[in-house]
Amino acid sequence: MSDVMSVSVNELAADAVILDVREDYEWEAGHVEGAIHIPLEQLPARLDELDPDTDLNVICRTGGRSFRATTWLNQNGYSAFNVIGGMGAWFEADRPMVSSTEETPRVL
Repeated sequence: MSDVMSVSVNELAADAVILDVREDYEWEAGHVEGAIHIPLEQLPARLDELDPDTDLNVICRTGGRSFRATTWLNQNGYSAFNVIGGMGAWFEADRPMVSSTEETPRVL
């Protein structure tokens, strides 16, 4: 059994802090408005951009990268929760998304 705390998309409060660990091209195609974007591979170098006193809800496309990020963040003193099903679940729950392009937001 995993020690990583998880949260479903439907359990997230409207003001929840979302950390998106997907790659730039995925973020540009569609993301949660107001989310923090730090690709997984950059997380150790950019850790100081995150508030250690804030609960972080970590999201990726399906949950694998966010699981790794959540595990690492918790091991480094942060309070992090893995968003179950990632952006796929976010999209399926018809939660709002924005894109960095002129196209309709989508999950890649």
